[in-house]
Amino acid sequence: MFGFFDSYFLLFGLKITYYGLIIACAMALGVFVAIKNAKCRGIKSEELIVAACYALPLAIIGARIYYVLFSLDKFPDFVSVLRIWDGGLAIYGGVIGGAAGLGLFCLIHKKNFFDMADIVVPSLILGQAIGRIGCFTAGCCYGIEVTNPSLQWMPLSVYVHGEWHLATMFYESLWSFIGFTAIMLMLRKFKFKQRGSIAAWYLIIYGVGRTWIEALRGDSLMLGPIKVSMLLSIIIVLAGIGILLFYYFKNKKVAKPA
Repeated sequence: MFGFFDSYFLLFGLKITYYGLIIACAMALGVFVAIKNAKCRGIKSEELIVAACYALPLAIIGARIYYVLFSLDKFPDFVSVLRIWDGGLAIYGGVIGGAAGLGLFCLIHKKNFFDMADIVVPSLILGQAIGRIGCFTAGCCYGIEVTNPSLQWMPLSVYVHGEWHLATMFYESLWSFIGFTAIMLMLRKFKFKQRGSIAAWYLIIYGVGRTWIEALRGDSLMLGPIKVSMLLSIIIVLAGIGILLFYYFKNKKVAKPA
């Protein structure tokens, strides 16, 4: 159990976890930021609210499914899978589920997916930055063990489960806050107009940071000898680079004189 303080508090007899509260706040703030950014792609704020009603529930479901699939030994029966309040969510599952929900919204309401994605990704990486702070309160997503006493201090390391570990949840949180700042500048100040370009930069920025941080993780989800999230991080970096290269050569071809 995480050693600095209790991971929950009681409100009228109801146990509220700090992790759940922080995640809920991150979602609410993410929707607010997306509404503020909507005009950058000519999208109405009420459309963002409707899109959130599609994306957020599927993000939670996706985060749970992803975690369960790569932690089957922790779930002896189907009832334990449903006990989401006991913990067990994975960011990448949330991203996949949220993207599926956004795609469903675009299909039903006839909106361009890449326009919507460009508006959503600043909120997504901001939510990831805040969510990793929640991981600190839950005592999860920590790094490899730190045995050198001179390195056993916050925020370089955290004391969890009776041992000191690299504070990878803080590393990722800081990286995501930096990414959020960069993506907001791209969207609002530099005004990248190419559909999907902001989403592509999100894939690159988050994927690069997550690849490095995942290498330091001590509780990664595994597929045999492979760290699943590290592999996925490399894939999304390549996908982001591929999208940007596609636009580069497309624009270069259009600009070429006849």
